Amino acid sequence: MSTPFHETTTSISGSRKKSFNTSFLFILPYLIFFMLFVVLLIVIAMFLSFTYYDTVNFPSLIGLRNYINLLTQDTDFMQYALPTTIQYALIIGPGGYALSFLLAWILAQIPHKVRTVSAIIIYSPALTSGVLMTVVWRVLFSGDNRGYLNNLLLNLGVINTPVQWLQDPSMIMTIMLFVGLWSSMGIGFLAMLSGILNVNKEIYEAAYIDGLKNRWQEIFYITIPSMKPQMLFGAVMAIVSTFNAAGIASALTLSFPPPQMAGWLIVDHMNDYGFARFEMGYASAISVMLLILVLFFSRIAHKLFGGEKE
Repeated sequence: MSTPFHETTTSISGSRKKSFNTSFLFILPYLIFFMLFVVLLIVIAMFLSFTYYDTVNFPSLIGLRNYINLLTQDTDFMQYALPTTIQYALIIGPGGYALSFLLAWILAQIPHKVRTVSAIIIYSPALTSGVLMTVVWRVLFSGDNRGYLNNLLLNLGVINTPVQWLQDPSMIMTIMLFVGLWSSMGIGFLAMLSGILNVNKEIYEAAYIDGLKNRWQEIFYITIPSMKPQMLFGAVMAIVSTFNAAGIASALTLSFPPPQMAGWLIVDHMNDYGFARFEMGYASAISVMLLILVLFFSRIAHKLFGGEKE
């Protein structure tokens, strides 16, 4: 006797449901941690942004007062933290992103062993940026004649007296940008290198047969379109890392805040109110504003590098 059609479909749907439940268990640990340490914390921060909370007494609701004060009365935020952060992000983000892709493409052209060593060297500043900032960069830009840069310029006759690089507010932002570019070779750089190495070589061969003429056309017509997921990931990581940058100017100048608020970033402003003044409600409002900025620029990255499925 043949099996009834209803029983067969029931058996298939039951097996599919069992397979789905098994698959769900694999992502359950990540889902739990994501909800606890990302979603829940965002919800708490959004709630605290509508309160006055001094970390001692229970939070008291004050409505939109934190946001009104932030946008209308907080001159340090509007004149220093916000424009400095946007300037830093717009230069370091695209600059570091383009530099990451360029170095990843160059490394993809060299032999495997040399490529591995070179990738470790290029990636190392992202791992040791704090150590480099407190040791190497302060020695390099030291304001006496023993500083490497001053010593070089004095020997070349470019300057007559040592320059106070880290105490001059007009120079601090430039030095921050230099340090930021140097340490921007993070996980996005490794993702781009992996994406370039995994592009199908047969596509290049077929393209040259069809009339591809040079490496520039190879990059723009084959390499970049073939690694859009890695390009999108690198763009999002660049946006998040640049907007979350903090303490660079203070680490370089050994002062908090830095001279004349030069290099003062949004996260510095948030840490100041949250951990120095203990105004956690106001600091939460700053963090929500930062989240909005990150989401806005991440959306632009999705428009540029994401397809319909991304």
